[in-house]
Amino acid sequence: MSLDRRAFLKTSAVLGGAAGLGLPVMARAFTADGVRPPASRPETGAAQPKPLRILILGGTGFIGPYQVQYALDRKHQVTLFNRGQTNKALFPNVPRLIGDRNTAGGHDALKRGTWDVVIDNPTRNPAWVRGAGEALKGRVGQYVFVSTISVFSDYSKPGMDEQGPLHTPGAPAVWASNDGANYGPNKVQCEIDATAQFGEDKVTIVRPGLIVGPGDLSDRFSYWPVRIDKGGEILAPGTPSDPVQYVDVHDLSEWIVRCGENHTLGTFNATGPKAPTNIAEMLYGIKAVTTSDARFTFVPAEFLREQQVRAWSEMPVWQPAMGPTLGFMQVNCQKAYAAGLTFRPLADTAKATLDWYKSRPAAEQEKARAGIAPEKEQAVLAAWHAKAGR
Repeated sequence: MSLDRRAFLKTSAVLGGAAGLGLPVMARAFTADGVRPPASRPETGAAQPKPLRILILGGTGFIGPYQVQYALDRKHQVTLFNRGQTNKALFPNVPRLIGDRNTAGGHDALKRGTWDVVIDNPTRNPAWVRGAGEALKGRVGQYVFVSTISVFSDYSKPGMDEQGPLHTPGAPAVWASNDGANYGPNKVQCEIDATAQFGEDKVTIVRPGLIVGPGDLSDRFSYWPVRIDKGGEILAPGTPSDPVQYVDVHDLSEWIVRCGENHTLGTFNATGPKAPTNIAEMLYGIKAVTTSDARFTFVPAEFLREQQVRAWSEMPVWQPAMGPTLGFMQVNCQKAYAAGLTFRPLADTAKATLDWYKSRPAAEQEKARAGIAPEKEQAVLAAWHAKAGR
């Protein structure tokens, strides 16, 4: 099905609001090896939170810098713990503890100091959670573990909340594995160990969906603003009404800091947008921040499967809304919304992502990690038009 802008506007009121949204200020340039913190945003007149001692494990990768900057803006005392190898120039005035969590004694630097809040960002290895728990024992007010909705073992039903079925916890033999098949099971074990190490009365578990925005080196969301900006006929997956979920890195990171400020405990699915959103609304919302002549041709999931077009990787931010993935993009996050998770307009996310992508070195732009190759996209579109008799 080919859907032009006029036809879409007849069936969706969402774009009407998105098209009129103000665009964000140009994002700061990012370093070649990762990210630089975003520009500070002024407070909105809300009462200044009580200053906290916040320890961030990691802090210089993707979501970490946003947490650090937001915490600093809100006058918290921040300390970082990492290897000191990624984006070493970031936050030169923030105290840093050095340790390699993959080595024996790698958490020793954490054996000194007390913390109101500890945020554990990059962890997929349960041994890291255990090591942090042992080193920090008795000196932490709240431990926030950043998990994932990939802990769930069944996505066949829409509206799954935090009580959904989980994977069997990963066995010790695969804890250090980077294999995607072990990601969810290992995160389940991390959640278990977080509670065992710090206690249920001190633990917050955050389960994000797809995290998007400037600094996302997976290129999953980035593919769409970049491809749409180039214009022309674009292969779009499934049907226009297929649901999508994602969360802007700013929104997630800032909410995590506020969870510390409010001592918000428990387990939370954390993705968005807050209002149910479909793939057509997302694609046309992204187009609205460009001057592109892009037009979308929606191709059914069955045909994409026949053409060996992979969901999620070649068609990012999308899974077929049927069968075992029917609920993958319809996870219930009402608990997080009630706890203060908020979302900026898609226009902000799309524009900031596109600006950031264009600031990357040309070599990085040419080696996108997600999205269908141009030649394959054209071949699939030609095959679909031939099948449809157009």
